[in-house]
Amino acid sequence: MSRLDKVTVLGSGVLGGQIAWHSAFKGKTVAVYDIAPDAIERCRAAHGHYAAIYLSDVGADNADIAATREHLTYSTDLAAAVAQADLVIEAVPEIPEVKSAVYKEMAGLLPPATLVATNSSTLLPRDFASATGRPEKFCALHFSTSLWAMNFAEIMAHPGTAAQTLTEVTEFAVEIGMLPIPVRKEHNGYVVNTWLVPFLNAAQTLVTNGIARPEDVDRTFLFTGAKFGPLGMMDMIGMKTAHDVLSHWGRESGDAQMSANADYIKTNFLDRGRLGVQTGSGYYDYPDPAYRRPGFLDVPDISVVADLVSLMAPTEGN
Repeated sequence: MSRLDKVTVLGSGVLGGQIAWHSAFKGKTVAVYDIAPDAIERCRAAHGHYAAIYLSDVGADNADIAATREHLTYSTDLAAAVAQADLVIEAVPEIPEVKSAVYKEMAGLLPPATLVATNSSTLLPRDFASATGRPEKFCALHFSTSLWAMNFAEIMAHPGTAAQTLTEVTEFAVEIGMLPIPVRKEHNGYVVNTWLVPFLNAAQTLVTNGIARPEDVDRTFLFTGAKFGPLGMMDMIGMKTAHDVLSHWGRESGDAQMSANADYIKTNFLDRGRLGVQTGSGYYDYPDPAYRRPGFLDVPDISVVADLVSLMAPTEGN
């Protein structure tokens, strides 16, 4: 067993809330921190939703759920939240300036032996190592959304990460039921987001540019046997995270289409409070999204052909 029994999760959004709940389910003592009281309340509500999932899909019983709740505390006081932490997992928005500010604020509050890990999905640990005040005790530990099912964790060092830090963080990942995925070199996007971000960006481009309806984009992927398509996946990841990633990398790369996709998400989702599964609405409405309903992939009745044709732009010469 590792010594990393007391865990603080910074950020109570979609993935931060999942990391906290799952770590507590696996027996860790977990403090959830967020700057905003309303974010904490949303996290508490999400934990109620996760309890139902773990009862139905993970094999938990009522005693397991009660024990998980006993292992969880919630706070808007950063000093109190990290005071006893063996491991802090940062899961704040995917905005470099926000992450750096949190690390700098936290640096003087941590016990000397505390390890720090970033759950960043696309940013490099070297970018934040000095801000932590303990670069040798810092690395990346990236989880995937729906981590009870997508149970892998990507682990990535920066040049100053100590071998002992990597050993202890990897042991922690195993203890909470994750398959460790070692990232052998620092790489933006790690493993999963190197292919996932272009995949989601391509799907969003089809919608942003009016080429296809969201449900039709997802239909073309669901025929592979997947349980959800790329736009349903964006709902699960959370529209705020999707926006932040596309906005940042659109600017960094000069990719105008990626920036346009970020703007589309802001206008059509963030500005309307449709943040994805966490708020019950995004591309789909939850808990009963259209893509899970019978008939989503069925051949339609011939009576709707005229409606479908009306969506198609006439070709040149017609």
